[in-house]
Amino acid sequence: MSERAPGADGGVLAVTDLSVAAGDRQILRDVRFSLPAGGSLALVGESGAGKTMICRALTGRLTRIGARGLDGSVSFDGIDLLGQSPRQWRRLYGRRIALVPQNSLLSLDPVMRVGSQLAETLRELDPAAPRQDRAAELLDMVHLAHPHQVLRAYPHELSGGMRQRVMIALALAGKPDLLVADEPTSALDVTVQHGILGLLAELRALTRMSIVFVTHDLSIVESICDQVAVMYAGSVVESGSASTILSTPRHPYTRALLAAHPAPDRRAGRLTAIPGQPRSLLAEAAGCQFAPRCAQATDSCHTEIPVLVPDQAGGSLACWNPQEGQP
Repeated sequence: MSERAPGADGGVLAVTDLSVAAGDRQILRDVRFSLPAGGSLALVGESGAGKTMICRALTGRLTRIGARGLDGSVSFDGIDLLGQSPRQWRRLYGRRIALVPQNSLLSLDPVMRVGSQLAETLRELDPAAPRQDRAAELLDMVHLAHPHQVLRAYPHELSGGMRQRVMIALALAGKPDLLVADEPTSALDVTVQHGILGLLAELRALTRMSIVFVTHDLSIVESICDQVAVMYAGSVVESGSASTILSTPRHPYTRALLAAHPAPDRRAGRLTAIPGQPRSLLAEAAGCQFAPRCAQATDSCHTEIPVLVPDQAGGSLACWNPQEGQP
């Protein structure tokens, strides 16, 4: 049985000052957020912000790419996730914590029927469980029509949306308390994306599981998540309730992300692009990592690193020159 970390506060998930490196590159820096039982959190940011690396930390996959925790902690229901051995992770993964990966076509075995893959997962979780009926039940739970036909199909015979629902069914097989969804809708069209988001929201309400949802699309955040943590260059720069972050963001990067997103009610014209490029992991900036791209940057932004501190709206902010009002 997994050891519980001393002083655990009883929350489902608490990430505290997490720093992670791969080789000589520091990928995550002092990442901090928490998630209560039944809650949902969106990790938002451009590619390279460190979102997927957090998913790896939450699902025991850091060592698979040679990454290691440098500092901080990741506590799930009082369990120290960074201190778990591979054997302990086998007891956690799939049962308490599950992952829905980004690319369903690469994640499913192309030469195995869907039913065989579900049966293999169910056999690993509980060798004595009736697998055929449970597999069909899982496909029905994710609203796949004609589940017995889907069980006999190969992954390439299914649409992208159907494959993603199969991946969600696989993740739900062990009835997890925490579901980590790593950009599960990025390769889907808008209509299918809407269906997957609705399904995840429904399953969360039905099972009371917590969800960490990774995305770079701020427009879908409020439909599924209560809280948002905005990441840039391996750090959380702003966090808070989804409604507050989307309506009155205070960090220039969050405001720039919202301004760059097309909106149906926006007048025709050019989108506002964020100047420059995200910071390379090989480059070390002295101050705020976003300062080279920020129109509000002052001298202190280029020399002093802002610390993530609580703000008056109940969230957290790391910025020397926060903005006020709507973007």
